[in-house]
Amino acid sequence: MIEQIKEASDFIQSKGVTQPEVGVVLGTGLGNLFVEEIQNPIVIEYHHIPHFPVSTVESHKGKLIYGTIAGKYILAMQGRFHYYEGYSMKQITFPIRVMKKLGIKNLLLSNAAGNMNLDWKKGELMLLDDHINFQPDNPLRGLNDSTLGPRFPDMSQPYSKRLNDLLTTIANEKGITLHTGVYVSVTGPNLETRAEYRFLRNIGADAVGMSTVPEVIVANHMSIPCCAISVLTDDCDPDNLNPVNIEQIIAIAGQAEPALTEVYKELISRM
Repeated sequence: MIEQIKEASDFIQSKGVTQPEVGVVLGTGLGNLFVEEIQNPIVIEYHHIPHFPVSTVESHKGKLIYGTIAGKYILAMQGRFHYYEGYSMKQITFPIRVMKKLGIKNLLLSNAAGNMNLDWKKGELMLLDDHINFQPDNPLRGLNDSTLGPRFPDMSQPYSKRLNDLLTTIANEKGITLHTGVYVSVTGPNLETRAEYRFLRNIGADAVGMSTVPEVIVANHMSIPCCAISVLTDDCDPDNLNPVNIEQIIAIAGQAEPALTEVYKELISRM
């Protein structure tokens, strides 16, 4: 893996990516407005990068974009990878390791998630304070390379308190609703049954999705401070559950993207 990370990072550097400070992962329906904020962008298609997977989900564009926001150098993934696409956990998280090799100091993630907290509304944002991992594999399984991180990384606080506190302050200042809650990551690609929503809610989760946690595990393994925000795209009330319209989920994510972009852009300016 070390050699693959080097080959990918060398290729990306050869395209002019020289000093990224912040890594960003843009989830379902969230890859447009934020990207438009990046100044002097350098765009690299995933399929050109050695050892990079390729996005197979239509709403994930599959581009690595480098440039500046608020004077900081950003390296943004316009589209991520998921276990349900058939990739291994090591493939899914490979870009995070490459971004670390390239020099990022902080990692910002986003996703679209189902809302199981009936006090909240779809279209609002949730700041991840913690997570529950129901993915069937772990990106750290197998022999550990101590040059990447420890065999048993601590996960007592997987999301940076410093970044979360800043995001909470920014949202309050801007009048943006930003709940704080627990995200549960499942395999997908099917959505949940009524009984599954009840179970996930009863074990303490506020929102459910199919991503993010693998990247967060690897970020903690490599000592990258990270934060993550979910856009709550559908209401998952098991007693009043309607069939899900994926196009509508993507549309709601797009409607919430301005608020997400605003808080992340301000966070970057304050780093």
